[in-house]
Amino acid sequence: MKTDPRYEIIIYWSDTDEAFIAEVPELAGCAADGASYLEALQNVELVIQEWIETAEEMGREIPKPKGKLMFA
Repeated sequence: MKTDPRYEIIIYWSDTDEAFIAEVPELAGCAADGASYLEALQNVELVIQEWIETAEEMGREIPKPKGKLMFA
């Protein structure tokens, strides 16, 4: 399965973690980090794919992407 690019991804710098953090608000607990903005984005794209695959295996509902800043 390919990552659905329509999920909103929020990327920010964390002083505590000393890394960029990428979160996907529509997928509970779906987040990744990276030393650079691009690395965090690449890592979270993989995590989105794994999140969806795991949800499918467990028979859980996969939220449909809702769009920009639904959780702001």
